[in-house]
Amino acid sequence: MKLLRVALFVFTGVSVANAQDDRTASSPVTNVAAGFENVSVASPKFSDVISWRSTDLRLANATALAEPRSLAAPAEAVPAAPDPNFPYGRRDDFRWQLALGVSVLRFRSSVFYATGVGTNTAVTYFTNEWFGVEGNVITAFAPTIYQNEHVKYFSYGAGPKIAWRTRKWEPWMHAIFGAAHIQPQTGNGSKNGFGSQIGGGVDYRILPHLSARVGMDWVSTHLFSQWQNSAQANADIVLHF
Repeated sequence: MKLLRVALFVFTGVSVANAQDDRTASSPVTNVAAGFENVSVASPKFSDVISWRSTDLRLANATALAEPRSLAAPAEAVPAAPDPNFPYGRRDDFRWQLALGVSVLRFRSSVFYATGVGTNTAVTYFTNEWFGVEGNVITAFAPTIYQNEHVKYFSYGAGPKIAWRTRKWEPWMHAIFGAAHIQPQTGNGSKNGFGSQIGGGVDYRILPHLSARVGMDWVSTHLFSQWQNSAQANADIVLHF
């Protein structure tokens, strides 16, 4: 009897389950997205990947620029170059000049005329690019006069010098005031007296420390108790230091 009841219970449960399956199959499905199988997922293109990469790089650079940068330590100061000895214009030059050369003097007086050849030595110190102070010494020796007596001339002095100092050429003017001495002795007065030179010339720069010079002067002396007006020319080499 119990076996019969169990069989009826199982049969009834199976019948109810079949009936529910039939109702589910016959009714339309309404909660499933329509055409899901027709939706295609597009794979990313290579150009899109490159574009995304470029965008990422720009964003990264912008972020880096926006971030405050640490202040770098200041570089060590480079020592300034030493000032040249005497800078001016387009050339670095020197304050001192030493001229050594040959001098030709044409001495004229009421007592005698003589043409002497000797030496010219001049030292100049420039206080700025155009003004200097010069000191010089002149010697000259002429042929014999008055029964084998040689003419010997010597002068020295100092004064201002003005020069237009360019890269190669240096025109200049000077005025030298000092004293003069001449031999032989005459009966007309003293062989010592006042002497001056006023003139000019030009230098040509050969090397940074070497120039060539030519110059001419009007020489005024007071010897033998009278004034003399003579002429002098010189050719020199000039050392710059």
